[in-house]
Amino acid sequence: MNLLHRFLRIGLTAVAVLIALIAIWYVWTYYERDPRTRNGHVRADVVGVTTDVSGIITSVEVSADQRVKKGDLLFQVDRARFTIAAERARANLESAEASLVYARQQASRNRALRGLVPEQTIDQSDSTLRTGTASVDQARAALASAELDLERSSVRASVNGVVSYAELRPGAYATAGQGMLALVDTDSLRVEGYFQETRLKHVHVGDRAEVLLMGEDKPFYGRVSSVTSAVNDSDTSIGSNHLPSIAPNFAWVRLAQRIPVRIKLDPQYISDALVPGRSATVLILGPDAAKQHGASPASEPRNERGPSLAQTCVARGRVCARERMLVLPSRRSGLSESRGNGRDAERRERQGVLAGVAAGSVVASL
Repeated sequence: MNLLHRFLRIGLTAVAVLIALIAIWYVWTYYERDPRTRNGHVRADVVGVTTDVSGIITSVEVSADQRVKKGDLLFQVDRARFTIAAERARANLESAEASLVYARQQASRNRALRGLVPEQTIDQSDSTLRTGTASVDQARAALASAELDLERSSVRASVNGVVSYAELRPGAYATAGQGMLALVDTDSLRVEGYFQETRLKHVHVGDRAEVLLMGEDKPFYGRVSSVTSAVNDSDTSIGSNHLPSIAPNFAWVRLAQRIPVRIKLDPQYISDALVPGRSATVLILGPDAAKQHGASPASEPRNERGPSLAQTCVARGRVCARERMLVLPSRRSGLSESRGNGRDAERRERQGVLAGVAAGSVVASL
Protein backbone atom coordinates (compact mmCIF):
# COMPACT_ATOMS: atom_id res chain seq x y z
CA MET A 1 0.00 0.00 0.00
CA ASN A 2 2.81 2.39 0.91
CA LEU A 3 4.56 1.51 -2.35
CA LEU A 4 1.40 2.33 -4.26
CA HIS A 5 1.09 5.69 -2.53
CA ARG A 6 4.75 6.39 -3.27
CA PHE A 7 4.34 5.66 -6.97
CA LEU A 8 1.15 7.72 -6.96
CA ARG A 9 2.97 10.71 -5.45
CA ILE A 10 5.81 10.35 -7.93
CA GLY A 11 3.33 10.12 -10.80
CA LEU A 12 1.39 13.18 -9.66
CA THR A 13 4.63 15.10 -9.21
CA ALA A 14 5.77 14.12 -12.70
CA VAL A 15 2.43 15.18 -14.16
CA ALA A 16 2.59 18.50 -12.31
CA VAL A 17 6.14 19.10 -13.55
CA LEU A 18 5.10 18.22 -17.09
CA ILE A 19 2.15 20.60 -16.93
CA ALA A 20 4.43 23.33 -15.59
CA LEU A 21 6.92 22.75 -18.41
CA ILE A 22 4.13 22.87 -20.99
CA ALA A 23 2.83 26.08 -19.45
CA ILE A 24 6.31 27.61 -19.49
CA TRP A 25 6.80 26.59 -23.11
CA TYR A 26 3.42 28.05 -24.03
CA VAL A 27 4.13 31.32 -22.24
CA TRP A 28 7.58 31.55 -23.85
CA THR A 29 6.05 30.92 -27.27
CA TYR A 30 3.25 33.38 -26.59
CA TYR A 31 5.52 36.22 -25.56
CA GLU A 32 8.86 35.55 -27.26
CA ARG A 33 8.74 33.35 -30.34
CA ASP A 34 5.51 34.83 -31.71
CA PRO A 35 5.46 38.39 -30.32
CA ARG A 36 2.02 39.88 -29.99
CA THR A 37 0.35 42.89 -28.51
CA ARG A 38 -3.21 43.78 -27.62
CA ASN A 39 -2.32 47.44 -27.88
CA GLY A 40 -3.04 47.96 -31.56
CA HIS A 41 -5.33 50.23 -33.55
CA VAL A 42 -6.58 50.72 -37.07
CA ARG A 43 -5.11 53.89 -38.54
CA ALA A 44 -5.66 55.98 -41.65
CA ASP A 45 -4.58 59.39 -42.85
CA VAL A 46 -7.22 62.08 -42.32
CA VAL A 47 -7.19 64.80 -44.95
CA GLY A 48 -8.65 68.15 -44.01
CA VAL A 49 -10.53 69.77 -46.87
CA THR A 50 -10.18 73.53 -47.14
CA THR A 51 -11.02 76.07 -49.81
CA ASP A 52 -8.42 78.12 -51.62
CA VAL A 53 -10.97 80.89 -52.27
CA SER A 54 -13.59 82.57 -50.14
CA GLY A 55 -17.25 82.83 -51.01
CA ILE A 56 -20.79 81.65 -50.41
CA ILE A 57 -21.38 77.91 -50.74
CA THR A 58 -24.01 77.30 -53.41
CA SER A 59 -24.21 73.48 -53.29
CA VAL A 60 -22.99 70.56 -51.18
CA GLU A 61 -22.61 67.28 -53.07
CA VAL A 62 -21.67 64.90 -50.23
CA SER A 63 -22.93 63.81 -46.85
CA ALA A 64 -21.36 62.23 -43.77
CA ASP A 65 -19.94 58.70 -44.23
CA GLN A 66 -20.24 58.90 -48.01
CA ARG A 67 -17.53 57.26 -50.08
CA VAL A 68 -15.86 59.44 -52.68
CA LYS A 69 -13.18 58.99 -55.29
CA LYS A 70 -10.31 61.28 -56.05
CA GLY A 71 -11.59 64.17 -58.15
CA ASP A 72 -15.24 63.94 -57.05
CA LEU A 73 -16.97 67.26 -56.41
CA LEU A 74 -17.50 67.90 -52.69
CA PHE A 75 -19.06 71.36 -52.65
CA GLN A 76 -19.29 74.43 -54.82
CA VAL A 77 -18.41 78.02 -53.95
CA ASP A 78 -20.33 80.73 -55.82
CA ARG A 79 -18.72 80.99 -59.26
CA ALA A 80 -20.26 84.30 -60.40
CA ARG A 81 -17.60 86.58 -58.91
CA PHE A 82 -14.75 84.41 -60.18
CA THR A 83 -16.29 84.17 -63.65
CA ILE A 84 -16.49 87.97 -63.86
CA ALA A 85 -12.90 88.28 -62.65
CA ALA A 86 -11.72 85.83 -65.31
CA GLU A 87 -13.58 87.72 -68.06
CA ARG A 88 -12.08 91.02 -66.88
CA ALA A 89 -8.59 89.52 -66.88
CA ARG A 90 -9.15 88.14 -70.38
CA ALA A 91 -10.25 91.57 -71.63
CA ASN A 92 -7.19 93.18 -70.05
CA LEU A 93 -4.99 90.66 -71.83
CA GLU A 94 -6.57 91.44 -75.18
CA SER A 95 -6.07 95.17 -74.58
CA ALA A 96 -2.43 94.65 -73.61
CA GLU A 97 -1.83 92.52 -76.70
CA ALA A 98 -3.34 95.22 -78.93
CA SER A 99 -1.12 97.87 -77.33
CA LEU A 100 1.88 95.61 -77.82
CA VAL A 101 1.11 95.23 -81.53
CA TYR A 102 0.93 99.02 -81.93
CA ALA A 103 4.16 99.53 -79.93
CA ARG A 104 5.95 96.94 -82.06
CA GLN A 105 4.83 98.67 -85.26
CA GLN A 106 5.95 102.06 -83.98
CA ALA A 107 9.35 100.75 -82.92
CA SER A 108 9.86 99.04 -86.29
CA ARG A 109 8.89 102.21 -88.19
CA ASN A 110 11.21 104.43 -86.15
CA ARG A 111 14.15 102.07 -86.63
CA ALA A 112 13.55 102.12 -90.37
CA LEU A 113 13.70 105.92 -90.27
CA ARG A 114 16.91 106.03 -88.27
CA GLY A 115 18.73 109.21 -89.24
CA LEU A 116 15.47 110.94 -90.18
CA VAL A 117 13.95 110.86 -86.71
CA PRO A 118 15.65 111.82 -83.45
CA GLU A 119 17.38 109.06 -81.50
CA GLN A 120 15.26 110.03 -78.53
CA THR A 121 12.14 109.03 -80.45
CA ILE A 122 13.68 105.66 -81.32
CA ASP A 123 14.68 105.05 -77.70
CA GLN A 124 11.20 106.02 -76.53
CA SER A 125 9.52 103.62 -78.96
CA ASP A 126 11.83 100.79 -77.86
CA SER A 127 10.98 101.53 -74.22
CA THR A 128 7.27 101.52 -75.04
CA LEU A 129 7.72 98.14 -76.75
CA ARG A 130 9.40 96.66 -73.69
CA THR A 131 6.69 98.08 -71.44
CA GLY A 132 4.01 96.60 -73.68
CA THR A 133 5.68 93.19 -73.58
CA ALA A 134 5.77 93.30 -69.78
CA SER A 135 2.13 94.39 -69.68
CA VAL A 136 1.11 91.39 -71.80
CA ASP A 137 3.02 89.02 -69.51
CA GLN A 138 1.37 90.60 -66.49
CA ALA A 139 -2.09 90.34 -68.07
CA ARG A 140 -1.51 86.66 -68.89
CA ALA A 141 -0.50 85.96 -65.29
CA ALA A 142 -3.60 87.78 -64.03
CA LEU A 143 -5.80 85.72 -66.37
CA ALA A 144 -4.17 82.47 -65.21
CA SER A 145 -4.75 83.47 -61.58
CA ALA A 146 -8.39 84.34 -62.25
CA GLU A 147 -8.99 81.05 -64.08
CA LEU A 148 -7.31 79.17 -61.24
CA ASP A 149 -9.61 80.84 -58.70
CA LEU A 150 -12.58 79.93 -60.89
CA GLU A 151 -11.43 76.31 -61.07
CA ARG A 152 -10.79 76.09 -57.34
CA SER A 153 -14.24 77.40 -56.52
CA SER A 154 -15.21 73.78 -57.19
CA VAL A 155 -13.76 71.90 -54.22
CA ARG A 156 -12.93 68.29 -55.11
CA ALA A 157 -11.65 65.26 -53.21
CA SER A 158 -7.88 64.96 -53.26
CA VAL A 159 -7.88 61.26 -52.23
CA ASN A 160 -10.08 58.19 -52.33
CA GLY A 161 -11.86 58.05 -49.02
CA VAL A 162 -14.88 58.49 -46.82
CA VAL A 163 -16.38 61.79 -45.71
CA SER A 164 -16.14 61.67 -41.93
CA TYR A 165 -17.50 65.13 -41.20
CA ALA A 166 -19.94 67.07 -43.35
CA GLU A 167 -21.92 69.80 -41.64
CA LEU A 168 -21.89 72.20 -44.58
CA ARG A 169 -25.09 73.71 -45.84
CA PRO A 170 -25.76 75.82 -48.94
CA GLY A 171 -25.63 79.48 -48.01
CA ALA A 172 -22.77 79.13 -45.54
CA TYR A 173 -19.69 81.26 -46.12
CA ALA A 174 -16.44 79.48 -46.89
CA THR A 175 -13.25 81.22 -45.80
CA ALA A 176 -10.02 80.44 -47.63
CA GLY A 177 -7.77 78.20 -45.55
CA GLN A 178 -10.51 77.22 -43.08
CA GLY A 179 -11.26 73.50 -42.70
CA MET A 180 -14.67 72.58 -44.07
CA LEU A 181 -14.64 68.77 -44.35
CA ALA A 182 -12.56 65.77 -43.27
CA LEU A 183 -11.77 62.83 -45.55
CA VAL A 184 -10.47 59.47 -44.32
CA ASP A 185 -7.97 58.27 -46.91
CA THR A 186 -8.99 54.63 -47.48
CA ASP A 187 -5.83 53.96 -49.50
CA SER A 188 -3.80 54.55 -46.32
CA LEU A 189 -5.70 52.09 -44.10
CA ARG A 190 -3.29 50.16 -41.91
CA VAL A 191 -2.92 48.63 -38.47
CA GLU A 192 -0.37 49.89 -35.98
CA GLY A 193 0.67 47.60 -33.14
CA TYR A 194 2.62 49.00 -30.20
CA PHE A 195 5.17 46.36 -29.20
CA GLN A 196 7.43 46.43 -26.19
CA GLU A 197 11.02 47.15 -27.12
CA THR A 198 12.09 43.81 -25.63
CA ARG A 199 10.20 41.99 -28.39
CA LEU A 200 11.45 43.97 -31.37
CA LYS A 201 14.24 41.46 -32.05
CA HIS A 202 11.54 39.09 -33.32
CA VAL A 203 9.89 41.71 -35.54
CA HIS A 204 11.26 42.35 -39.03
CA VAL A 205 10.01 44.21 -42.06
CA GLY A 206 8.28 41.71 -44.35
CA ASP A 207 7.11 39.36 -41.57
CA ARG A 208 3.59 38.03 -41.87
CA ALA A 209 1.19 39.35 -39.23
CA GLU A 210 -2.23 38.35 -37.96
CA VAL A 211 -4.65 41.06 -36.89
CA LEU A 212 -7.80 40.43 -34.88
CA LEU A 213 -10.12 43.37 -34.39
CA MET A 214 -12.04 43.64 -31.15
CA GLY A 215 -15.52 42.28 -31.75
CA GLU A 216 -14.52 40.31 -34.85
CA ASP A 217 -14.16 36.53 -35.10
CA LYS A 218 -12.21 36.31 -38.34
CA PRO A 219 -8.59 37.48 -38.33
CA PHE A 220 -7.01 39.62 -41.02
CA TYR A 221 -3.55 39.09 -42.43
CA GLY A 222 -0.85 41.39 -43.70
CA ARG A 223 2.85 42.17 -43.54
CA VAL A 224 5.08 44.35 -41.41
CA SER A 225 5.73 47.38 -43.60
CA SER A 226 7.83 49.43 -41.18
CA VAL A 227 9.06 49.78 -37.62
CA THR A 228 9.12 53.31 -36.23
CA SER A 229 12.66 54.64 -36.16
CA ALA A 230 12.17 57.00 -33.19
CA VAL A 231 9.81 57.65 -30.27
CA ASN A 232 9.52 60.60 -27.94
CA ASP A 233 11.60 60.56 -24.76
CA SER A 234 9.25 61.82 -22.06
CA ASP A 235 12.10 62.08 -19.53
CA THR A 236 14.03 64.62 -21.58
CA SER A 237 13.11 68.19 -22.39
CA ILE A 238 14.88 71.29 -23.65
CA GLY A 239 15.50 74.01 -21.10
CA SER A 240 15.31 77.75 -21.61
CA ASN A 241 19.03 77.84 -22.45
CA HIS A 242 18.53 75.13 -25.14
CA LEU A 243 20.27 72.49 -23.04
CA PRO A 244 18.71 69.09 -22.34
CA SER A 245 16.93 68.74 -19.00
CA ILE A 246 16.74 65.16 -17.71
CA ALA A 247 14.04 64.33 -15.18
CA PRO A 248 15.41 62.44 -12.12
CA ASN A 249 14.41 58.79 -12.05
CA PHE A 250 14.36 56.73 -8.83
CA ALA A 251 12.28 53.81 -10.11
CA TRP A 252 13.66 50.32 -9.48
CA VAL A 253 11.55 48.86 -12.27
CA ARG A 254 12.04 50.17 -15.78
CA LEU A 255 9.04 49.91 -18.06
CA ALA A 256 9.74 48.92 -21.65
CA GLN A 257 9.00 51.53 -24.27
CA ARG A 258 6.23 50.86 -26.76
CA ILE A 259 7.42 50.96 -30.36
CA PRO A 260 4.86 51.37 -33.16
CA VAL A 261 4.97 48.67 -35.83
CA ARG A 262 2.96 49.32 -38.98
CA ILE A 263 1.08 46.45 -40.62
CA LYS A 264 -0.02 46.71 -44.25
CA LEU A 265 -3.01 44.46 -44.74
CA ASP A 266 -3.45 42.29 -47.80
CA PRO A 267 -5.85 43.88 -50.33
CA GLN A 268 -8.52 41.20 -49.90
CA TYR A 269 -8.95 42.15 -46.24
CA ILE A 270 -9.72 45.83 -46.85
CA SER A 271 -13.38 46.24 -45.88
CA ASP A 272 -15.82 48.46 -44.03
CA ALA A 273 -14.84 46.70 -40.80
CA LEU A 274 -11.56 48.63 -40.81
CA VAL A 275 -12.79 51.71 -39.02
CA PRO A 276 -9.87 53.95 -38.00
CA GLY A 277 -9.56 53.95 -34.23
CA ARG A 278 -10.76 50.37 -33.66
CA SER A 279 -8.75 48.29 -31.22
CA ALA A 280 -6.81 45.32 -32.52
CA THR A 281 -4.59 42.48 -31.36
CA VAL A 282 -1.50 42.00 -33.52
CA LEU A 283 0.48 38.74 -33.73
CA ILE A 284 3.75 38.55 -35.66
CA LEU A 285 3.89 35.19 -37.43
CA GLY A 286 7.38 35.43 -38.89
CA PRO A 287 8.73 35.37 -42.45
CA ASP A 288 7.79 31.73 -43.14
CA ALA A 289 4.20 32.05 -41.94
CA ALA A 290 2.88 32.06 -45.50
CA LYS A 291 4.14 28.51 -46.00
CA GLN A 292 2.64 27.44 -42.69
CA HIS A 293 -0.71 28.81 -43.81
CA GLY A 294 -0.54 27.05 -47.16
CA ALA A 295 0.08 30.12 -49.31
CA SER A 296 2.92 31.78 -51.13
CA PRO A 297 4.51 34.82 -49.45
CA ALA A 298 2.79 37.20 -51.84
CA SER A 299 -0.70 35.84 -51.35
CA GLU A 300 -3.10 35.36 -48.49
CA PRO A 301 -2.89 32.25 -46.33
CA ARG A 302 -5.15 29.46 -47.48
CA ASN A 303 -5.88 28.33 -43.96
CA GLU A 304 -6.08 31.20 -41.53
CA ARG A 305 -6.03 28.99 -38.42
CA GLY A 306 -2.81 27.12 -39.02
CA PRO A 307 -0.88 24.81 -41.35
CA SER A 308 -2.87 22.50 -43.56
CA LEU A 309 -2.46 20.41 -46.67
CA ALA A 310 -3.24 21.88 -50.06
CA GLN A 311 -6.66 20.64 -51.07
CA THR A 312 -8.66 20.10 -54.24
CA CYS A 313 -12.34 19.41 -54.60
CA VAL A 314 -14.96 18.73 -57.23
CA ALA A 315 -16.33 22.07 -58.40
CA ARG A 316 -20.10 22.46 -58.34
CA GLY A 317 -20.51 25.41 -60.66
CA ARG A 318 -18.88 28.26 -58.71
CA VAL A 319 -19.18 26.70 -55.24
CA CYS A 320 -17.88 23.46 -53.73
CA ALA A 321 -20.50 21.87 -51.45
CA ARG A 322 -18.84 21.49 -48.06
CA GLU A 323 -21.06 18.73 -46.69
CA ARG A 324 -20.80 16.56 -49.83
CA MET A 325 -17.20 17.12 -50.81
CA LEU A 326 -14.35 14.68 -51.35
CA VAL A 327 -10.97 16.11 -50.34
CA LEU A 328 -7.76 15.06 -52.07
CA PRO A 329 -4.66 15.71 -49.91
CA SER A 330 -1.79 16.65 -52.20
CA ARG A 331 0.96 15.55 -49.78
CA ARG A 332 -0.17 12.02 -49.26
CA SER A 333 -1.94 9.35 -51.25
CA GLY A 334 -5.50 8.24 -50.71
CA LEU A 335 -8.84 9.92 -50.35
CA SER A 336 -10.19 11.60 -47.24
CA GLU A 337 -13.93 11.47 -47.35
CA SER A 338 -16.09 14.12 -45.77
CA ARG A 339 -19.47 13.46 -44.34
CA GLY A 340 -22.11 12.68 -46.92
CA ASN A 341 -25.50 11.16 -47.11
CA GLY A 342 -24.39 7.55 -47.06
CA ARG A 343 -21.77 5.19 -48.41
CA ASP A 344 -23.43 4.99 -51.80
CA ALA A 345 -23.23 8.75 -52.16
CA GLU A 346 -19.60 8.71 -51.07
CA ARG A 347 -18.79 5.95 -53.56
CA ARG A 348 -20.41 7.91 -56.36
CA GLU A 349 -18.54 11.03 -55.31
CA ARG A 350 -15.25 9.11 -55.24
CA GLN A 351 -15.84 7.77 -58.72
CA GLY A 352 -16.69 11.27 -59.91
CA VAL A 353 -13.47 12.64 -58.45
CA LEU A 354 -11.35 9.93 -60.04
CA ALA A 355 -13.06 10.43 -63.37
CA GLY A 356 -12.52 14.16 -63.07
CA VAL A 357 -8.86 13.68 -62.25
CA ALA A 358 -8.47 11.45 -65.30
CA ALA A 359 -10.27 13.94 -67.52
CA GLY A 360 -8.51 16.93 -65.96
CA SER A 361 -11.59 19.11 -66.19
CA VAL A 362 -13.62 18.88 -62.99
CA VAL A 363 -11.03 19.30 -60.28
CA ALA A 364 -10.38 22.80 -58.94
CA SER A 365 -7.84 23.89 -56.34
CA LEU A 366 -9.05 25.42 -53.09
